[in-house]
Amino acid sequence: MVIKNAQVYTEQFRFEEQDILVEGSCFADSASEQEMVYADDLYAIPGLIDIHLHGAVGCDFSDGDVKGIEQIAEYEAFHGITTIMPTTMSQQEKEMEKTIQSIASYKNHKKRADVAGIYMEGPFMAKERRGVHKEENLQLPDMSYVEKMQKLSKGKVKIVTVAPELKGAIDFIKEGSKDYRISIAHTAANYESSKEAFAAGAVQLTHFFNGMAPFNHREPGIIGAAMENDSCMAELICDEFHIHPTVINMTFRIFGAERVILVSDSMRATGMQDGQYMLGEHQVFVTDGVARMKDGTLAGSTRNLMDCLKIAVTEMKIPVETAIRSATYNPAVAAGIVDKYGSIATGKKANAVFVDEDLNVVMVMKDGKIIRNDWD
Repeated sequence: MVIKNAQVYTEQFRFEEQDILVEGSCFADSASEQEMVYADDLYAIPGLIDIHLHGAVGCDFSDGDVKGIEQIAEYEAFHGITTIMPTTMSQQEKEMEKTIQSIASYKNHKKRADVAGIYMEGPFMAKERRGVHKEENLQLPDMSYVEKMQKLSKGKVKIVTVAPELKGAIDFIKEGSKDYRISIAHTAANYESSKEAFAAGAVQLTHFFNGMAPFNHREPGIIGAAMENDSCMAELICDEFHIHPTVINMTFRIFGAERVILVSDSMRATGMQDGQYMLGEHQVFVTDGVARMKDGTLAGSTRNLMDCLKIAVTEMKIPVETAIRSATYNPAVAAGIVDKYGSIATGKKANAVFVDEDLNVVMVMKDGKIIRNDWD
């Protein structure tokens, strides 16, 4: 397949008009089949990669239902998110086992998003910053617990979160960072313990600003420690509700284009109407697209990653090239899959989204096949 006349987002993180060549399921230097697809006036960007999401279209990964995972993955691919990392909730151990095993049994498909691994958000979090995670499901950091889940997942656990102030957390980070990407999450950690966590091997911040102690000029906490750490990447939820636009812009300026990861943190109400839904074991109320618990606590997002990308550019005024990198290449780096995903380049999976100048999705390519075409 040859796709002609598109403005293509290149590995130099800018747009250039060039042909896209596809051979089989990968981008290539040449194409034996000369099927032509004309993409005049469209912008070709890599398939988006969401490394932090809990569900969509009425389904949640924590349901432990493979059919539900397939529905989520099909919804994501249709909207241009061609790779996902299912994210867990804090659950009782037997329930977590079921969740992990169901994700591990999912099979990639040309019309569904690929699963890049499993993101364990919990149960190693501080109770005062647990958000929607139930207190009785929390526990102290335990590497044997992670290793058990890794065995059940057949090696698919990639990211593990921890609050660094918990007993044993620093040793957990030192040990775990050898085999997993350690992300700081749901924490009330002060500046000193945060610095210690980064020195021990933590390299990521789970939904930055949310679920952590706020920045204070006398106690900068985890936010201050992260801002001065050049190796740390920060997830941002750009859904209009979780973080103020000024803070979004500030984070991009401080961290730079290479260290911000756009995530959706989407829950089962994504792609659905307002109403009552479950997130883990909690009832959540969605009004005007905002998901909250009864006490007003934000309960994930109802936006998908393409929505978040569009909001970041059109409403928060993040440069489009920077925002695209944060939703494609950067998450591929974090997930450890940048050799096959995250850019339109020879040898990588032929996953791409074709959008108009307003970032509306017009076509989606998955595994070298057009799976959505709204082109007139």
